[in-house]
Amino acid sequence: MRLALDTNRYVDFCRGDPAAVAHMQEAERIFLPFVTLAELRAGFLCGTKARQNERVLTRFLNSPRVRVLFPDDQTIHHYARLFQQLRQQATPIPTNDIWIAALVLQHDLPLYARDRHFDHLPQLVRL
Repeated sequence: MRLALDTNRYVDFCRGDPAAVAHMQEAERIFLPFVTLAELRAGFLCGTKARQNERVLTRFLNSPRVRVLFPDDQTIHHYARLFQQLRQQATPIPTNDIWIAALVLQHDLPLYARDRHFDHLPQLVRL
């Protein structure tokens, strides 16, 4: 199984949530959208355990099963279509999550996230 990881599920994994740990252990490959990485690092800087959290994240990123996803021209087209869809549906979601959804669709990955607003994008495969 391959999966794309949202910020809240990485946090769940680090906190030892049994379901998150199981999904991460079962995953053959784990993809971390650049936005997820940015949100994590921003959160670390606003917290009291920045160095500790960064060490754990660096260890995670160094796993051969983990890859960071960055946008390219194709991602931008996915983003634009999702933005239009959400606007027509009158169901806006946070901009960062549109980027995550665009990368997930582009790379044909299931998304592991808790955010209910991703339900407004039925084309996303969710865990």
